[in-house]
Amino acid sequence: MIVEAPDIPVNSPPEGGKRTRGNLKRSLPGKPLLTVITVVFNGAETLEHTLCSVMEQTYKNIEHIVIDGGSSDATLDILRKYDSHIDYWVSEKDAGIYDAMNKGIALASGDFIGMLNSDDYFAGPNAMETIVANLKASNADAVFSNLDIVDPANPSHVLRKYRISRLTPFMLRIGVMPPHPTFYCKKSCYEKAGLYRTDYRIAADFEMLTRLLITHHITWQFIDETTVKMRSGGLSTSGIKANWVVNREITRACMENGLYTNMFMLVLKLPIRLMERIL
Repeated sequence: MIVEAPDIPVNSPPEGGKRTRGNLKRSLPGKPLLTVITVVFNGAETLEHTLCSVMEQTYKNIEHIVIDGGSSDATLDILRKYDSHIDYWVSEKDAGIYDAMNKGIALASGDFIGMLNSDDYFAGPNAMETIVANLKASNADAVFSNLDIVDPANPSHVLRKYRISRLTPFMLRIGVMPPHPTFYCKKSCYEKAGLYRTDYRIAADFEMLTRLLITHHITWQFIDETTVKMRSGGLSTSGIKANWVVNREITRACMENGLYTNMFMLVLKLPIRLMERIL
């Protein structure tokens, strides 16, 4: 008997993970499913650390989705190495980081969704336990917590402690938002508010949080614990030109969501950033 191979699209991108073998996760009684989305492009130097920080979580009802933008380094090798621990991964060209995040959201099965990109990692094995406990206790639409920004060459050296305990429209008007890698939100909120704006180059995460918090009035809870660490660097911290672009986009994001601000008001966030480095 000759068994014919299934038809596979010629241009099908590399993909893998437990989901491709029929292992689908779902929420369980008292244990909501949380989707962690990792976006990566040529991140072989740090991706393994990110993946391991998810694997080490004591809270186990986690769906981990990795969206790779068609890396040319060893990223694909790492994804294949950890294939049995990732729920789903795909490697294909995209239109940038926010397009990749949107792909992840579309694939997510979790009740709550958060972003942990390849320069980020959980601060400890109990991070997700803390997040879930606060989501359940508060019944809020979203939670966020503290973020440590660390030296890429020496992650034990904390450069900034990013802590926003009181979130108000004024804070957004001066360009201060919750730390995006610590933000976990109901999937249903994304379904109502829409996806990340791909016409923003750097500040689509700011626009998304402003849209959720101001335009759609989601409820939130602050967790006064460090749940995520992020290596310093990235688009929004890559020089004077990038700072100019991000500030222009923050101004635009506020205005498009009904908050008045201007470039001069954004200067008011500088003392907060200074205190993050001192404390």
